[in-house]
Amino acid sequence: MAMNDSVNILNSAYLAVEYIDSFLPDNPLQQPFKNAWNYMLDNYTKFQIATWGSLIVHEVSYFLLCVPGFIFQFIPYMQKYKIQQDKPETWEKQWKCFKTLLFNHFFIQLPLICGTYYFTEYFNIPYGWEEMPRWYVLVAQCFGCAVIEDAWHYFLHRLLHHKRIYKYIHKVHHEFVSPFGMQAEYAHPLETLILGTGFFIGIVVFCNHVVLLWAWVICRLMETIDVHSGYDVPLNPLHLVPFYAGARFHDFHHMNFIGNYASTFTWWDRLFGTDSQFIAYQEKEKKKQYLTKKKAN
Repeated sequence: MAMNDSVNILNSAYLAVEYIDSFLPDNPLQQPFKNAWNYMLDNYTKFQIATWGSLIVHEVSYFLLCVPGFIFQFIPYMQKYKIQQDKPETWEKQWKCFKTLLFNHFFIQLPLICGTYYFTEYFNIPYGWEEMPRWYVLVAQCFGCAVIEDAWHYFLHRLLHHKRIYKYIHKVHHEFVSPFGMQAEYAHPLETLILGTGFFIGIVVFCNHVVLLWAWVICRLMETIDVHSGYDVPLNPLHLVPFYAGARFHDFHHMNFIGNYASTFTWWDRLFGTDSQFIAYQEKEKKKQYLTKKKAN
């Protein structure tokens, strides 16, 4: 009975979104995107699309998304939004991070990406334009992938902090107490494999078109680079996502090393009380700011 009710609710929600979508104006980018997609299908093999297309999407998205945070360090106005203002970025750390990223991307992640074609063939995942899901289905699927990845990340990330194994794997990622965007995938190769597995679980569950692979890559990178940016910028559209953790939440994890283990959402840390030190820290900071303002007045 409960299952039927859930299905009815989802069907009703789907119909409601379709109804609203019918009133929206046509997307002017849809036809150019369709032309580009069909050109890709006509001129490249599925293996080339799945392998090199996925690599290009990952590399271009990663470094483009890192650009704003990289530029912020040179803009004095943006420094008031830096969370750990006493720990500025350095060229030495950023160069070290970049070199490790290149190794991880091309010697750890690329071999995994090479299996994308075989994955899509095994599960008979389509590439065609006609089979491509609507935008709101993609949004829902990406959110579902984020929920699954977040659960995996919380428990495995917390395990990697266990005192018996922390120094062997996860300590590499915590080399930077004050994180910056490019550091999001700075990690031990084993950590890349362990935590990265959570990314693929949602794909196995939801993937009904190759475009979801790329949409989810972009969404995941957008989130992880944001929370590692070191800046809590106002009017951040990601803050509209329900229960989104954000930069302050994860920045505290790098500063404190204990607690705030989830990647995207706050509910696992709240449920298990692993955000207690963060909450106490926030209250302390609010009290300090209040006393400072009161003293100034």
